Amino acid sequence: MDYIDYYKILGVDKNATADEIKKAYRKLARKHHPDLNPNNPEASKLFQQINEANEVLSDPENRKKYDQYGKDWKHAEQFEQAKKQQRSSGEYQQGNPFGGSDNPFGGGEYFSGGDGDYSDFFSSMFGNRGGGRQTKFKGQDFRASVQLSLTEAAKTHQRTFTVNGKNIRITVPAGMENGQEIKLSGHGAPGMNGGPNGDLYITFEIQNNTAFTRKGKDLYTNVPLDLYKAILGGEEFIDTLDGKVKMKVVPETQNGTKVRLKGKGFPVYKKEGEFGDLYVTYQIQLPTNLTEKEKELFVQLAGERKTN
Repeated sequence: MDYIDYYKILGVDKNATADEIKKAYRKLARKHHPDLNPNNPEASKLFQQINEANEVLSDPENRKKYDQYGKDWKHAEQFEQAKKQQRSSGEYQQGNPFGGSDNPFGGGEYFSGGDGDYSDFFSSMFGNRGGGRQTKFKGQDFRASVQLSLTEAAKTHQRTFTVNGKNIRITVPAGMENGQEIKLSGHGAPGMNGGPNGDLYITFEIQNNTAFTRKGKDLYTNVPLDLYKAILGGEEFIDTLDGKVKMKVVPETQNGTKVRLKGKGFPVYKKEGEFGDLYVTYQIQLPTNLTEKEKELFVQLAGERKTN
């Protein structure tokens, strides 16, 4: 396994803050997403490396292991455990962390604790030593983000992802929440020594492309209502996710009146046929550019109200 400089991939230095890493990842993920670069065969590989770098550097524990162990960071716990066992047995010595001999595992070199090759150590400690049993390790998990519009999130549909050069098609259930994460088991990096593959974690980012405000399964919207219809009553066509519906406006409707359209809200995640509600708030619009005749009629109306 070749060493990959995750800091270089994200374009940040080793002292970068968590926010700087997050911003760099989002910028690069959008720029190099395979869906946006269909004619670039390298886009998928680069996108995978960007996600891999973010997975490691955005996690404080993983980042600490990576800074200390480089490409063998996933086996840091086994390494630390081995050192503790050596210390407890009295074999650990300064300068040679694995005892008095140059290599207690039978190889030609020992791990020096500096810039040496960790892979040699792990291969000797966990690999096939004289036909012994190999320790299996799960492959690295991958992470990716997918952007959906609110109208897309309201419908069950299929999406295709490219991971390690393979196309993966999944069904995205209606009702996905912003920031919601799903796991695709076994679609991460291959395992070591016959261990299971890692998993693929997909985070969904929902962008609102409508006039609605979403709060969970419910939707909210403001609807302008002219003065005459508010006073006299009538009918009003209201936009919903499924098109327009006709609503009855009761006479003398007040500004700010809120009405509920049951079952016209957002679909509930993985609950077929279940929806939230749509709440409509009326905002009464006063007429402008009145004619002289209209002004006279309003004066007459005002006089009528005073006499009653």
